[in-house]
Amino acid sequence: MTPEILIPGQTTLAQLEHLWRSEAPARLHPSARPGIEAAAAMIAAAANGTEPVYGVNTGFGKLASIKIASQDTATLQRNLILSHCCGVGEPMPRATARLMMALKLLSLGRGASGVRWDIIALLEGMLEKGVTPVIPAQGSVGASGDLAPLAHMAAAMMGHGDAEHEGKVKAAAQALADAGLSPVELGAKEGLALINGTQFSTAYALAGLFDGWRAALSALVTSALTTDAIMGSTAPLQPEIHSLRGQPGQIDAAASLRALLEGSVIRESHREGDSRVQDPYCIRCQPQVTGAAMDVMRQAARTLEIEANAATDNPLVLTEVGMIVSGGNFHAEPVGFAADMIAMALSEIGAIAQRRVALMVDPVLSFDLPAFLTPKPGLNSGFMIAEVTTAALMSENKHMAHPTVIDSTPTSANQEDHVSMAAHGARRLGRMVANLNVILGVEALCAAQGIEFRAPLPTSAPLLRTIARLRAEVPALGDDRYMAHDLASAAQLIGGGDLVAAAQVAMPRLLA
Repeated sequence: MTPEILIPGQTTLAQLEHLWRSEAPARLHPSARPGIEAAAAMIAAAANGTEPVYGVNTGFGKLASIKIASQDTATLQRNLILSHCCGVGEPMPRATARLMMALKLLSLGRGASGVRWDIIALLEGMLEKGVTPVIPAQGSVGASGDLAPLAHMAAAMMGHGDAEHEGKVKAAAQALADAGLSPVELGAKEGLALINGTQFSTAYALAGLFDGWRAALSALVTSALTTDAIMGSTAPLQPEIHSLRGQPGQIDAAASLRALLEGSVIRESHREGDSRVQDPYCIRCQPQVTGAAMDVMRQAARTLEIEANAATDNPLVLTEVGMIVSGGNFHAEPVGFAADMIAMALSEIGAIAQRRVALMVDPVLSFDLPAFLTPKPGLNSGFMIAEVTTAALMSENKHMAHPTVIDSTPTSANQEDHVSMAAHGARRLGRMVANLNVILGVEALCAAQGIEFRAPLPTSAPLLRTIARLRAEVPALGDDRYMAHDLASAAQLIGGGDLVAAAQVAMPRLLA
């Protein structure tokens, strides 16, 4: 597979999403090398000097006042990494771990970390040869860097711990050997450069963003299906309404919904003589809600694109002014805020989608659809409990959407006395997206069933293509049957973006 060439400071979200989804290798652009080597030379000089420089010839954290002899530099870095390998829990998904490694390449590539090119070459080699450290997902509080998870990555580079290679988990030293790579002995500051940083939190946040945006686009398709299923009005999609407010996501969502519903005979059939004056908010306010969620995700995306390209370890080597300076770029507060924003957006997309499901299964509100969308209500329960499942998942997502960045606890003997909690704030996004995909999958199943009850009136061409794609996996529901597989298949179609692709309608972009 052709490597993705990364230019530090200029790498885009589209490149990172490609890396994550394809697990392609990554390499730094050659233009990054002079800056990296200049910073490494400054660190080498500092390591041999008499002035204390944090993390180069001193201890760490609360132990920063202890001076370390130059002959102990390698031992200092080795001890740092092994002592920080305190992660617990399930391992990171391989694709997300590889994205984290690519993000670390980008950070080191800014030429402010002081690592030798050997470190860059090993990370690139591991990505190329498919050596992925096994990294426990719990243990970071998202300040002073994602210390524990990044330490597990660094340990694998040293030949300690475990790594996945060729589909098997092996001792890291063996995995490196099998891939034709050699473990590295860390030099001055290199261990600190590898574990200080926000790459673990940022990788998880990006993964949640990429799949969350895909879910948001799928929600536009499923909500259009629902609008026709309950014979809803398209008047609230009138473009002038949305231009008068001016919110970009709302404008984009309304435009997509108009395109999805264009040409629906079902819609045309009730323009006159419809006793209903207004639809419920879950139909009428779709652009305002889903569009607002899209705008929030776009704001988070801008933050994460900047963070992906940032130098976030400590201290930083400022070659232009000849200084090595301690700062706080390792603090993951921006990532924590971004993850919370994405979580709230996912929760709201699911909340309004769940109300649309409830609308369709209720014969009082669904405009003459049979109860629970079954041809024989009473004998059959139809989508009764599928709707209950969406309510359960909606509630679960609401709980998970509670902000994590507002929490903090002092660590490291009060030296690190405010932390971001970005790591688990970002990790929860995967669970939230999985829940949302099920909610939207159930909505698609219900809406397709509802539209089919409107026969012989057809829906629009884009929505007919969407229903055909759904029906290729899940047949219409007649008599009651085992439903779990249907829900799983529909959720998979949502998660894969299949229904969006089937509609063949231009959709909003995450970032221009």
